[in-house]
Amino acid sequence: MTGFQDIPLWIAVPVALFLLLGSTLSMLGAFGLMRLKSFYDRLHAPTLATSWGTAGIVLASILLTSWLQGRLVLHDLVIALFVMLTTPVTLMLLGRAALNRDRAEGAPLPPAMPAGEDPPAP
Repeated sequence: MTGFQDIPLWIAVPVALFLLLGSTLSMLGAFGLMRLKSFYDRLHAPTLATSWGTAGIVLASILLTSWLQGRLVLHDLVIALFVMLTTPVTLMLLGRAALNRDRAEGAPLPPAMPAGEDPPAP
C-alpha cells in the first residue's frame, strides 16, 4: 500500500489538474518543436511549454508531498527555479548562435522588426 487511497478529494483534484495542465503544456511544446517550420520559430514553443509545464507539475508535487509528509515541502521549488532560469537563457543563446552562423554563411535571415511592432501575419 502506498497511502494514496487516503488522499482527500480536496487535495487529489488540484494535484490532478496541475498534472494535467503541466503535462499538456509540455506536450504542446513538443508538438510546436516538431511542427514549426524554421529553427527560429521552433525556439519559442519549448521555452514557454517547459517553463509553464514544469510549474504545473512542481505545484502538483508540492501539494501531494506536503499532504503525505504532513509538513510544507518546498524543495521542489529549486527544481522549478533552475528549469525556469536555464531553459529561456539556453534557447536564447542557441538563437544567437544560429543567427551568427546564418550571417557568416550568408543564409537568409529572419526579418528584423522595429521595436514595438507586432510580427506580420503569416
